[in-house]
Amino acid sequence: MATHPTIGVEEEFLLADPATGEPVAVNTTVAGHAAERGVKLQLELTSCQVETTSDVVGGTRELADQLSRLRRITAEAAEAGGARLLAVGLPPTVPHEFPITDTPRYRKIAERHGMIAHEQGICGAHVHVAVPSREAAIRVSNRLRPWLPLLLSLSANSAIYRNTNTGFASWRSVLWARWPSAGPPPALDSVDEYDAVVQMLIRVGAALDDGMVYWDVRPSAKFPTVEVRVADVPATVAETVLLAALIRGAVMTALDDERQRQPVPPISAHALRAAYWKSARDGLDGEALDLAEGHECAPARTLLENLVEHVRSALEAVGDYDLVTSELHRVGEEGNGAMRQLRAWRRGHDVADVIAEAAAATLEGT
Repeated sequence: MATHPTIGVEEEFLLADPATGEPVAVNTTVAGHAAERGVKLQLELTSCQVETTSDVVGGTRELADQLSRLRRITAEAAEAGGARLLAVGLPPTVPHEFPITDTPRYRKIAERHGMIAHEQGICGAHVHVAVPSREAAIRVSNRLRPWLPLLLSLSANSAIYRNTNTGFASWRSVLWARWPSAGPPPALDSVDEYDAVVQMLIRVGAALDDGMVYWDVRPSAKFPTVEVRVADVPATVAETVLLAALIRGAVMTALDDERQRQPVPPISAHALRAAYWKSARDGLDGEALDLAEGHECAPARTLLENLVEHVRSALEAVGDYDLVTSELHRVGEEGNGAMRQLRAWRRGHDVADVIAEAAAATLEGT
């Protein structure tokens, strides 16, 4: 591997009332306070959310520094705007519907998609990894499909929703799947086929434009990258860095396999759907469906260790192997976002405990 792909990360956050934990529609106000502090926030579909965007970086240490700074400043901006910043896949407590950010595009999306849009208050993390071309992004996407459910298990961070235990580690992914252009992508043979599928989605009204192709891995609509969008926003900066390191390693491995003309293991749509459901349900501390070997269930942590071994040479090439193994062990011991939420919930079935835990995790290590 002669060169190491650059990476970048987008993280979406909930803006919550400091006293009640209810989502608050102050994204433009918070964005203004962040701009005064030198950080440009993106506005999301609902006005209870903001998104941070890292610079393009060459390594995970720089990425960790950037994400820490972005979370810290955004939390300060949220406080100045009368809100609390939460890194959660879904609000633990939520109104019946979310107000839509007042822009022409977002209004049109809400008009076309109705309640799907008004119940859209979900927060994810998007990892961009540089690739040589759109064609390479398509080929890489095909090879990443077996690993997407495991990345969901790792990042799951939406167990508590509407003041109750959903029974899922990632309820965000279940709600997200209602969008007609979301979820795991189909296996595609070429850029032309990808563009044809996108044009079909636009033609039938399932998407306004290529920016609404919400597949969990896709060629970026804006950058020369492959974009992996499967994750709940992780609870902590360290978990986001772990996620990004694993994804970059998987992309590098996929590019190597392409160069060596390794066959792409076939995965049926129903097996992939079942794997998604299992990962959303069980999360990190349960089982996952092994799509790489035999379609049997095994502990999610064991399958994540298998993923690390699969991409080990790439991780070692960029100096991330020790970081990934140590952080994966730590998260396994201490729990990811969903496990933290459930521990807090079980103490007294009080959503305030969940919100306090999420708020602390959001700024942990920053």
